[in-house]
Parts: sequence; structure tokens; C-alpha cells
Amino acid sequence: MVREIFELSGLHCPSCVSRIERAVRAIRGVHEAKVAFAAGLLTVEYDPAVTASESITHAVTQMGYPARTLRREQVG
Repeated sequence: MVREIFELSGLHCPSCVSRIERAVRAIRGVHEAKVAFAAGLLTVEYDPAVTASESITHAVTQMGYPARTLRREQVG
């Protein structure tokens, strides 16, 4: 399992947060997705054997919220 933190641009309201969380959780292999609105950060836990960081970045960016990886770490 991998935990990756992404910096997001373009967050304007709480509904953006729920849209992003739902979309990322729908990606196969993603176990958890949480957006910290005030910080502009997305934390995702996922199985790297099933999905890739690029898939998450692409999905969020396609929604209109440019994303870039800040930190990635192995967990559990």
C-alpha cells in the first residue's frame, strides 16, 4: 500500500472537495482519498499493483484541479 500526498490547485468550495474525493475513490485500487480544503492537499492510499500515481493525477487534473505529487510513502 502507498500513501501519496498531492498538491491541488483551483479548489474554491467544499463541493470541490467531495467531487474530488468521490472521483478518486472510484479509481480501481484506491482505498482512501481525503482532501484538506484549507491546505489544498489530497491524500490517497492505494495499491500500486492496481493503479498508478499518474492515473490519480490525470483524473483530478481532468476535473479541472491541477495536481502534483508532494510526497509518497509505503504504508502497512
